[in-house]
Amino acid sequence: MKQLFQYNWQVREEWFNWCKQFTTEQLLENRAGGFGNILHTLLHIIVVEYDWINDLKGGKGYKFNIEEFNSIEDVIKLHNGWHAEVERFVTEWKVEMSSKILELDDGRSFTYGEVVNHVIVHEVHHIGQLSVWARELGSSPISANLIGRGLQF
Repeated sequence: MKQLFQYNWQVREEWFNWCKQFTTEQLLENRAGGFGNILHTLLHIIVVEYDWINDLKGGKGYKFNIEEFNSIEDVIKLHNGWHAEVERFVTEWKVEMSSKILELDDGRSFTYGEVVNHVIVHEVHHIGQLSVWARELGSSPISANLIGRGLQF
């Protein structure tokens, strides 16, 4: 599980760098699927990861105005501001935590393991969308290959 988070974070950083070759207008261009464009889909990935991890820690969700994020630098700044907290939770994860129950205010409940796995695959799903959009821009997408990233399993 920890290695899959590390994989997501590596790929995310590569997408951040990839974005820097495009104008903000290109990153905000309307697209089918995801959060409607490249920039806000990356923002969505970060917010979902943080919100779920924060829920597991007993915190509250982050309320944000999507219009406040108008550049890749804004998105990277948010990621950098939250990443250490998320990484600490992932690093300190113990397998025994998998069966703990998260009770949401809306009456739904999930195991911690289910939530953590959801966060992982949620980002992978959106990486696929970003890859399609990269090709639409005439650019090679970031490799989604897990092999060769130096992660120890």
